[in-house]
Amino acid sequence: MTSRSSGDDLLFLTDEKLRQGIEAMFFAYRGFTADPDRILETMAYGRAHHRAIHFISRSPGTTVNNLLSILGVTKQSLNRVLRTLVEDGLVESRVGKSDKRERHLFLTEAGDALEKKLSDAQRVRMRTAYRNAGPEAVAGFRAVLEQMMDAKMRRHYQAIREKDV
Repeated sequence: MTSRSSGDDLLFLTDEKLRQGIEAMFFAYRGFTADPDRILETMAYGRAHHRAIHFISRSPGTTVNNLLSILGVTKQSLNRVLRTLVEDGLVESRVGKSDKRERHLFLTEAGDALEKKLSDAQRVRMRTAYRNAGPEAVAGFRAVLEQMMDAKMRRHYQAIREKDV
């Protein structure tokens, strides 16, 4: 194994390499969201609906306040999205047992089916990319993404991941 000088180790931090990374992120996000966007478009839903469905699925019974914190949207914006999802029979909102002011959110059977359809489309793309890139690249990619998260978002992400263990 050859040792590189510290200058060589930092070549990935040049402005040009960073610009390329930023552009790759834009194009990757566009591809990552394209499949679910096509499904959502047929229902007159957007990405906000997708994000709400995703995180309600990941944490059944989550509160509206917790979802607000995770999504980082205004209460008015989230209420518009949730109202549509509830009216369309995809999300159920239940009053809290200990605090009647809280609303706990659950996907209905139809909501579960839509979430599965959306996430299946994204899993196909992610699985292909992960398989082609290899395990070291996947670990590095996840580490980079985690480092890009704000501290509060990283805590939410880690809490969700801990549930999977």
